[in-house]
Amino acid sequence: MLEVESISCAYRDSVVVRDLSFAIGVGEIACLLGPSGCGKTTVLRALAGFSRLHGGSIRVRGETISSVGFTRAPEHRQMGMVFQDYALFPHLTVAENIAFGLKDADRPQKARAVGKMLELVRLPDLSKRYPHELSGGQQQRVALARALAPKPQLLLMDEPFSNLDTELRKQLSGEVRDILKQQGIAAIVVTHDQEEAFTISDRLGVLAGGVLQQWGRAESLYYEPANPLVAGFVGKGSLFEGVCLNETCVETELGLLEFAEPFCAPSGRAVKLFIRPSDLHPGKDGSVEAEVLTREFLGGQTLYGLRLPNGRQVESEVREKVGFQPGDRVRLQVAVHRPIAFFD
Repeated sequence: MLEVESISCAYRDSVVVRDLSFAIGVGEIACLLGPSGCGKTTVLRALAGFSRLHGGSIRVRGETISSVGFTRAPEHRQMGMVFQDYALFPHLTVAENIAFGLKDADRPQKARAVGKMLELVRLPDLSKRYPHELSGGQQQRVALARALAPKPQLLLMDEPFSNLDTELRKQLSGEVRDILKQQGIAAIVVTHDQEEAFTISDRLGVLAGGVLQQWGRAESLYYEPANPLVAGFVGKGSLFEGVCLNETCVETELGLLEFAEPFCAPSGRAVKLFIRPSDLHPGKDGSVEAEVLTREFLGGQTLYGLRLPNGRQVESEVREKVGFQPGDRVRLQVAVHRPIAFFD
């Protein structure tokens, strides 16, 4: 449905996105995940037609809509846009906001479309209210309804849930995914929130320094990250340097670690292991001693802050009840069958 081929974007001859390529199918929801300033919104602006390309091309259903020296106007791209601040018109009612993009429809057609959109986003009784009379979640739904009303073939969403609290953000990202799937509309969402990206997307890419580090399904990025940067962005964890002793053993600052599955060879090769908090288990047995610095009970699990003998601080996430308190001395076990390993 959408093919982005080797695009580069620049501001005043300073390249901010380099040689970026990805594709999504009809009805797929994709997410660009990355820190502030990495180029996510720049890519979205290029897709929308607000920015010219410095290199590469963008095609929708095989037709080029952007290339070097050519940019089809935003209003002729059949794309909807949901902005970070919603961008609702304060002087228009909810119904008037939703109908704003339906330029060629007559009054009865607009009324039917608005009614359908309000039912879709679960706001059937709020058509006469103004944006300032709505909650943040309701404003987000209205912005979505306005973007969907003209029946776009692709929806672009720029940090759509960043102004909402954590629980509402999680709820709405799931609801928006359901709505898009129900309508069969493809979408690209940009966000810096890993949980949000996992919830809403079929495929996602991690963008850093203007370069696409990895593109694929969430499971692939989480379990098989291409580099330490991707590993650290899609999940918490710490990187430990080590030396391979054989296929399953590695010597690290956590001590001698042995794993169930082979991953490390040949002997003497340097390796970096990405160990997640859920992989570190404090107890009475383990390869290295640590001091408990902090304890945070989170309901289903407890998060411990620990200090290793060399002064390094790490986190351990424990689901069972262990009852350690700050000041206690514990032994650390690494409990993972096959670690995430990076070789130089």
